[in-house]
Amino acid sequence: MKRKSILITGGCGFIGCNTAARLAAMGHVVTIYDDLSRPLTELNLQWLRDRAKIEFVRGDVRDRANLFNAVKVGRFDAVVHLAAQVAVTTSVANPLHDFEVNAAGTLNVLEAIRQFSPHSVILYSSTNKVYGKLAGVAVQEMERRYVTPALAGGVSENHPLDFHSPYGCSKGCADQYVVDYARIFGLRTVCLRQSCIYGQRQFGVEDQGWVAWFTIAHTLGKEVTIYGNGKQVRDVLFVEDLVDCYLACMDRIDSVSGQTFNIGGGPANSLSLLEFVDLLGQLAGSRLKYSFADWRPGDQPVYISDITKAASLLGWKPRTDARAGIARLIEWVVENRRVFGVAAKR
Repeated sequence: MKRKSILITGGCGFIGCNTAARLAAMGHVVTIYDDLSRPLTELNLQWLRDRAKIEFVRGDVRDRANLFNAVKVGRFDAVVHLAAQVAVTTSVANPLHDFEVNAAGTLNVLEAIRQFSPHSVILYSSTNKVYGKLAGVAVQEMERRYVTPALAGGVSENHPLDFHSPYGCSKGCADQYVVDYARIFGLRTVCLRQSCIYGQRQFGVEDQGWVAWFTIAHTLGKEVTIYGNGKQVRDVLFVEDLVDCYLACMDRIDSVSGQTFNIGGGPANSLSLLEFVDLLGQLAGSRLKYSFADWRPGDQPVYISDITKAASLLGWKPRTDARAGIARLIEWVVENRRVFGVAAKR
């Protein structure tokens, strides 16, 4: 890939800083646009500055004037739009804020590109929550997990959309704007409906980033709450494999513009919460302490991405299996135990 100028909104977040680090290491000119509102994101910014030359613009995607100016000045070859309100629980508590950040904020990004940099590639980080609770799909309860025999290969992009929870609605609204701006305005967009992404630099909390949160809590000796019975299943994807997907989208934009892709670990990297707890205990050498509570709104009993389309059109598939990736996450959390201990006291 030739040297490009790339903007990453939400670039100080977990996925954003991993993406920025990779792109900068490849020689691209990287600009981060982030309001640093999420706790500990300033640590990711410092980590990036210690390793790469990046430009940083402090800003909120709701601030249209500031965002428009950043895009107008930069005229980027590509924009990776990651800035978002990321928790279902927060969206239920404050749906207006959730809409303003996720739906209106994404429309601001699209309009900035349409008006000032229409040649830019736009990659949008959507979510599996656009498929809702997969109503009508038969679920069977096994000893340690739920299964959906009719979707053995996972949920494909052809599955009906069913926004559930304010978060699902706001991200789903943005998802459809991204698709339509390619169709109506000819922008070069790709919509990536991501499953559970995990890895280094993820400061997970109870409401979002459960793989990292369970790992951090285990390292600190804290008990976690499992909402539901723990048999709910997700496919997990290591963050470096996600960045590979972003690069594949940029490389193949002429053939995949306007497309949506379900991006996750796929059936081979699916785990129930109970299975994850078992694996975490094996890798860390001791059991995680946990208790149970009622299900949370919008939780899917099973969600596994069918990644066939991504394999076919992007030439992409995960390279890191769940066991190896989680082992790397544990190592990073243990190395940074002091940071997590201080954060837990805030």
